[in-house]
Amino acid sequence: MSRVADRNDILDIAREQVLTDGVGLDRAQVRSALDVPDERLEELLALAHEVRMAWCGPEIEVEGIVSLQTGGCPEDCHFCSQSGLFESPVRAVRLDIPSLVEAAKQTAKSGATEFCIVAAVRAPDDRLLDRVAAGIEAIRNEVEIDIACSLGMLDQAQVDRLVGMGVHRYNHNLETARSFFPQVVTTHTWEERRDTLAMVRDAGMEVCCGGILGMGESLDQRAEFATDLAEVQPHEVPLNFLNPRPGTPFGDLDVLPASEALRAVAAFRLALPRTILRFAGGRELTLGDLGARQGMLGGINAVIVGNYLTTLGRPAEADLDLLDSLRMPIKALNSTI
Repeated sequence: MSRVADRNDILDIAREQVLTDGVGLDRAQVRSALDVPDERLEELLALAHEVRMAWCGPEIEVEGIVSLQTGGCPEDCHFCSQSGLFESPVRAVRLDIPSLVEAAKQTAKSGATEFCIVAAVRAPDDRLLDRVAAGIEAIRNEVEIDIACSLGMLDQAQVDRLVGMGVHRYNHNLETARSFFPQVVTTHTWEERRDTLAMVRDAGMEVCCGGILGMGESLDQRAEFATDLAEVQPHEVPLNFLNPRPGTPFGDLDVLPASEALRAVAAFRLALPRTILRFAGGRELTLGDLGARQGMLGGINAVIVGNYLTTLGRPAEADLDLLDSLRMPIKALNSTI
């Protein structure tokens, strides 16, 4: 006997509103989804997977990232060991162009179609943009792969220059809810980040914007963050889970419980039914192998393979084997979801 739909049940609401109509949950509805009890978590994840299949399709986008300039950042993002303001083990390092090209080659060999060049800076100067331009040209001479960048806050001239280089996607995370942001970063504002995203979108680049869960935000703020992102309308949302780094202000925070992280994955999918939702940093520590599998069947449709900027990830082969076991096809280069 089928269960009668309950107009007050958030999963029944989501089935009609999100799965059938493609309209994401609003803030109050996301908050309700984050409150789904453990005994209904599998039902929530299954619904999020249905939404992903209905509005994004079965393909998984695979991406690799590399840091062109690591450490020494002047900003005080409390989660980040690359800040020059904290006593962390990370030291300032610059990657040369041949190493960048080799990283792109290895990324392409893993099956990834996206290669993101990252630099730990407040904003790029002309010298850094020159290095990025040289790196992109060298990569294109050796390997066919889509290139994204994450270089901090931009002005219009810098946005235009990146467009001219052929950068198709720009990552700039809002990191957390607007109301919680001052507890995470004090050296720049949430609005400054949003302004960069607006310029990127208006210039025709795809917007990649996500953040980190488990930094001490409340469930209300987690719901706020999901709908903040929905308002930005990003092409892609990378979901990170805090991996507390020694020497940072958040270094002593507890790791987010796996069930809480999975509820968030599903809730963000229900808020963003048409968006690429990418597993990013911290998933190995927070979810482990079983949780990663549950997340892939709970709304995720993209992964970063290999290592992250300052932390180790899973071997690329392990993620690719997982996708194969789940019969999830990898998105082909230049295809669309």
